[in-house]
Amino acid sequence: MRITSELICQAADQLKGFVGLNRKTGQYIVRFSEDSFGMDVADDGIIATAEFVWQPVDQQTMTLSRRRIQLLLDQNIDERINITEPLRAYMRRVEIPQISAVRSLVG
Repeated sequence: MRITSELICQAADQLKGFVGLNRKTGQYIVRFSEDSFGMDVADDGIIATAEFVWQPVDQQTMTLSRRRIQLLLDQNIDERINITEPLRAYMRRVEIPQISAVRSLVG
């Protein structure tokens, strides 16, 4: 199967769970319910994992952050988060620049 940037972006959009920054430890943690973070993560700092991996560049453009994907991989819960082969390939192919895309909310 040929892995394209479109497949990689789709795989990022299918990530599950939520990410929050633990204020005490300074570490990002993943949970599968917004209610399970506790008091060490600010409510306004909880973000869907599928959004966490995208970092803003400007008003419309975002970059699929390898650093943030690595933070997820380091938690060793790949299957629960739904990290699939297109994202693994993206992480292996460091010689290719990070994907940038124009993203907007569809409502």
